[in-house]
Formats: sequence, C-alpha cells, structure tokens
Amino acid sequence: MPFISSLKSINGIDMHSASHTTTTDCDLDIAVILPAYNEALTIENTLRSFNAALPQARIFVIDNNSSDDTAEIARRTLAELQAKGAVIGENRQGKGNAMRRAFMSIDAAIYVVADADMTYPANRVHDLIAPVAQGNADMVVGDRHSGGHYALENKRVLHGFGNRLVQSMINRLFNADLADIMSGYRAFNKEFVKSYPILVEGFQIETDMTLHALHKRFRIIEIPVEYRDRPAGSESKLNTLSDGTKVLFTIAQILRYYRPLVFFSGLAALFAVAGGVASIPVFEDWIRERYIHHVPLAILASGLEIVAVMMMGVGLILDSLSHQQRMEYERHLLTNAKRYRATASNDAT
Repeated sequence: MPFISSLKSINGIDMHSASHTTTTDCDLDIAVILPAYNEALTIENTLRSFNAALPQARIFVIDNNSSDDTAEIARRTLAELQAKGAVIGENRQGKGNAMRRAFMSIDAAIYVVADADMTYPANRVHDLIAPVAQGNADMVVGDRHSGGHYALENKRVLHGFGNRLVQSMINRLFNADLADIMSGYRAFNKEFVKSYPILVEGFQIETDMTLHALHKRFRIIEIPVEYRDRPAGSESKLNTLSDGTKVLFTIAQILRYYRPLVFFSGLAALFAVAGGVASIPVFEDWIRERYIHHVPLAILASGLEIVAVMMMGVGLILDSLSHQQRMEYERHLLTNAKRYRATASNDAT
C-alpha cells in the first residue's frame, strides 16, 4: 500500500504557514502548469495570482485548442508580469492531452498543476510544494473535501455524487483512504512526472494519476485547501454524465490492466452464477425423471461454466504478468533514481 496521509503539519512545519517558513522554494526550479480551454475570463487573474505566490517559478499555460482569446491574454499577461514561462499549444482536445504535452515538454524539479479558472487558491501553493521539496511525498493533492469547501461551493448535485462514488470505489479497490480523488490542484516531483505514462485524453486524467500513484506505490499526501466555484460568466467544461462515465470506464480499464485477478474473477463469478441459474431446470429434470428435457439450457449452462473457468484462468495468468511488470517498474525506478535526483539537483541550480 502506498504512503497516504492527510496532513496539516510535516516535520514540525505548519502547512498553513509554510510559505513563511519554507526557504528552499526559491532555490528550486518549479514549473506551474495551467491547462486552459476557453478560459479568457479567468486566465489573467490566475496567472497574476500564481506569479504573486511564486515569482521565481516558470508558469506554462497549455492552450488546449481554445476558440477564444485565452492564448493571447496569457501571452500578454506573462509579458506584463515579466514572468518566466510560455504558452504551449496542444491542438488535440482534452485535459489529458494537455497534461501529456506539458509533461513531455517541460523539465523541472517540482511540478505544480492547477486549473486556470480561479477555483484553487494560488496562495496555498507553498503548502503543496513543501512535502515534495522535503522529500516526504511524490504527489501532493489539494484536498477540497475535508474542509467542506467543495460541498458548499459545488452546485451540481450529480457531480458531487459522482465524486463520492469514484472515491469510494478506488479506496475499496486499492485499500486506500483518500479524501479527494479528482482534485485538479497537485504538486509532483520529477520522478513521478517522468515515469508516468499518460494514456487518457480527457478530464479522467486526475483519476488516472491517482490510480497510477496507488498502483506504483508512490507516496501521496493530501492537504486541505479552500475551493470556490467559478466566477459568474465562466462556464465549466465538465459534463457530469459523460465525464462521469469516462471516469468509471477508466477505473474498469485500470482494473483490467493492473488488477486483472479482481477484474476477471468478477467476470468469472458472473458467468458462474448465470450458468448456475440456467442449470436449475436441467437438474430438476434429472432429479425428477432421470432424463433431461431442457437440452438447450444444459448446453448453455455448460458453456457459461466453461467460460467462467476460462475467465478465472485468464485472470490468474494476467495477474502473474502484472506482478512481473510491477517488479520491472520497481527495478526501473531503482535504476534511474540516481539520475532523477541528479537532474532535479541540476534543475534546482
């Protein structure tokens, strides 16, 4: 099980005042990544707030094929602030594609990811950075739920229900105790970013990052942060039903690829139960008359039970392969740990 914690203090440092006590931030190469799609109304204030909180950081806006003036406003604001960074274009729609472009294009010691819609407090960014900078976490998540801010600000009942459903499913499946699976406010070290394959395209990226961290045993810390809804006139790009379906499909895919024994044993159980139900009239025939009248049902029941056995066999084989893959991944991390530390140190200097 990965290291998971929800902290207000780390190593004696009050996380709510980390911006005043952490002196290493200025020495680190920090990249702030802001995926943006049609955020002309909020991108300027978002940039100004993060530049004020982290004036030494490089700020990158990933323009995800916006049809408004998001990119132009971002370039103008960065120039006015004389901030380091750039606007990077990604024409393939979807937040996952934008994040993939950012992680491939940007080298830094610490990465901060936030939405460009003013929903997350930029002045709490030091709290997220501190555990990564001190080597206590690989991924720090801004937890919107523990303080009750998300429940107060979120007006979409189905969206809140979907968040709770996904959280419950992941915590049960991976024996975790996470409060906010889908937060868009996170900090990462270089080791996590450069060893994370992004295979999703849309808003399920946050769920995929969390699942990857759980499966690969990265250290996760959650820190409660404030959350406020979008300002008037700014519209969310989320669709509760379609994006919720994509997230659930992502969880099913993760189970299929990373927890195949759970996935295929579940299918095996379903086929076994279906075969048992189909065989009831067949057994009744045999017990009553020692003759089978329901021959088609007997064939169906036999076929379903055979499929159940095959599903279980597939699950066992793939579980062995998954275990082998995890061992190879651990070897990869151990082999490259020195290189990651060296490049992170170079980035800092």
